[in-house]
Amino acid sequence: MIFSFLVLIAGLVLLLLAGDYLVKGAVGLAEQLGISPLVIGLTIIAFGTSAPELFISVEAAIGGSSGISIGNVVGSNIANVLLVIGLPALFGPVVANEHGIRRNSVFMVVLTLVFLTMLFDGTISRFEGGILFATIVAFVVWQFVSAQVERRRLEPADDYHDEIGMTPKDWMRIGYYIVGGMIGLPLGAHLTITGALDIAQGFGVSDTAIGLTIVAIGTSLPELATSFMATLRGRSAVAVGNVIGSNIFNIACIMGVTALIVPLDVPSRVISIDMWVMLATTVVMAVFAMAHLTARKMLGLTMTGTFAAYVISVF
Repeated sequence: MIFSFLVLIAGLVLLLLAGDYLVKGAVGLAEQLGISPLVIGLTIIAFGTSAPELFISVEAAIGGSSGISIGNVVGSNIANVLLVIGLPALFGPVVANEHGIRRNSVFMVVLTLVFLTMLFDGTISRFEGGILFATIVAFVVWQFVSAQVERRRLEPADDYHDEIGMTPKDWMRIGYYIVGGMIGLPLGAHLTITGALDIAQGFGVSDTAIGLTIVAIGTSLPELATSFMATLRGRSAVAVGNVIGSNIFNIACIMGVTALIVPLDVPSRVISIDMWVMLATTVVMAVFAMAHLTARKMLGLTMTGTFAAYVISVF
């Protein structure tokens, strides 16, 4: 059992490192090619930071573990709200006042409701996966057009480096980063799935439970780290925007691509409990964003406590 935990941890660490390498390499390549910061932020970084979840969901689905695929997305969306907003709020105020956050939060709620209707019949078909993937394409185009029209929204060219750090500048290092990321992601996903399934079998719990908790928390670590740094730098509005964007990408991109490759069977627990918890946290996030509220220690404590209670209920 200890070995299974070590395999799971190794897989998650490798996923995070490989995802980071792939994003930095791809951004470095885009910068060398003269691609605008706007396009880099809305496409390469947005898709790249979802790469760990995508590889886990696809590999799990191909291996017949739909519970991990769906649990990873549902659990990540729950963790994104309760942990990624709740924990930083214990150390500083998290303010929801980023420009355009209201319409994005409405989009998140509508997309979540559409996703729930897909989950409710017990399967996510390739056709439904295609709908979800078309949605994320439309969302990115919408964001791009909106940002072009409202020029005052644009951030300085190097703003996205606050999120991803410095990027490689020479072609050889760019190649190393991209190749390393592409090799590490599938290997990390394989180790994570192997360790998660072994742990589930050892404790006699479902793979869905592991996907909803351990895997979901592990793949939410980049968002949590970004949220912490943004809050400490007094840019907590960026953290709120990242959570909303991540939740949208989790549903539309990760579930969309995964279902296009392998149709998914939805675990009964997800239908009866977890998708409603996800909807509740999504609505809470939307109200928080649309009302431009501020999360302080008391709300942060409530959110993290709620998440702890949810994890206990899963097991």
